[in-house]
Amino acid sequence: MSKNVPVSRRKFVVSALSAAALGATPPPAFSAPVSRAADREPQLKLTPYLLFDGTCADAMRFYQSVFGGELNVSKVKDSVMKNQMPPFQQDKVLNARLQSAGVEFSASDWLRPDEARVRGNTVCLYLRGGTRPQLKTLFEKLSDGAQVTDPLKAQPFGTYGALNDKFGVRWMFWTNEKGA
Repeated sequence: MSKNVPVSRRKFVVSALSAAALGATPPPAFSAPVSRAADREPQLKLTPYLLFDGTCADAMRFYQSVFGGELNVSKVKDSVMKNQMPPFQQDKVLNARLQSAGVEFSASDWLRPDEARVRGNTVCLYLRGGTRPQLKTLFEKLSDGAQVTDPLKAQPFGTYGALNDKFGVRWMFWTNEKGA
């Protein structure tokens, strides 16, 4: 029978961070890779996905102007789903994908007329690392029409800022570089 032992919040956080660090550690050099058919399959990638209420194409073009890269946009009317969707949704974006150096995410318009889309900060995009000048440039570009909730500035832990862009998407920025 197991016994419940109280754990302090500090011990819990330290334990969780240790487990995360261990999980992120590459395997030891002495473990040789096993060649299997599964190793040749594309690897899974976690990609943020955004849902818009009819503004997906505009939002993704805006993000492309900030980050550059390749943008692919598929509308309902140009897809194999066109016959399964009502006429009022034919011009909505079924899927959009933006890929550039270090940045990749996908999006679509809300396509479930029988369910209400919940607007809010349920998705947050976190830009971390890089140099302070890079982060500052992206922050300034995304600030166009945005609600800046935390101006980009030096903090004890680096440089941090946050904003809700003109499409209602929450962005956080962090680099360990401090500066003026």
